[in-house]
Amino acid sequence: MKIQIQLFKAFFVSGILGFGGGPTIIPLLHKEVVEKYKLMTDDDFSDVLSIGNTLPGPIATKMAGYIGYRIGGLLGLINALFASVMPTVLLIIILLNSLNQFSNSDFINNMSKGVIPIVTVMMGLYAFDFLKKSHKALGLKISAIIFLFSFITIVVFDLHPGIIIGSLLILALALPAKGGKEQ
Repeated sequence: MKIQIQLFKAFFVSGILGFGGGPTIIPLLHKEVVEKYKLMTDDDFSDVLSIGNTLPGPIATKMAGYIGYRIGGLLGLINALFASVMPTVLLIIILLNSLNQFSNSDFINNMSKGVIPIVTVMMGLYAFDFLKKSHKALGLKISAIIFLFSFITIVVFDLHPGIIIGSLLILALALPAKGGKEQ
């Protein structure tokens, strides 16, 4: 039961504080699931995030479903999904009811714009953390090649990130593992 309460708290807090959607929830989830409750390791969380990013749909619910199932079985899956979605449902009902009253308020409009730099910093810190892990796992040369290749194909050629991720997964499966035996 303790695990179920921790799962609920971790995903509820992330859901209630994750202003802006999936990318802002990821660092919050990491803080709750890995650092605060120690429900999984940093590497396991990165693996879940990597796999979740290859699948269609909102990242928060994919991660809630998988982490909940992995930590607490079927009840954990339902619990984590409910906890991650419930804050959004409640807040959207409250906010939509209030929207008409404050839709022309400069304060509300400026407050929304003021959150953007905070979200940018959170995403930048998480991206930097991924770069460090990539450097550690693959080395500087391979990490730099993958980074530059991804950047150029996404930004310059406007190729969908899913195509690049899928291609890299196929390449990783096709190449023999380092230090492993070829079959």
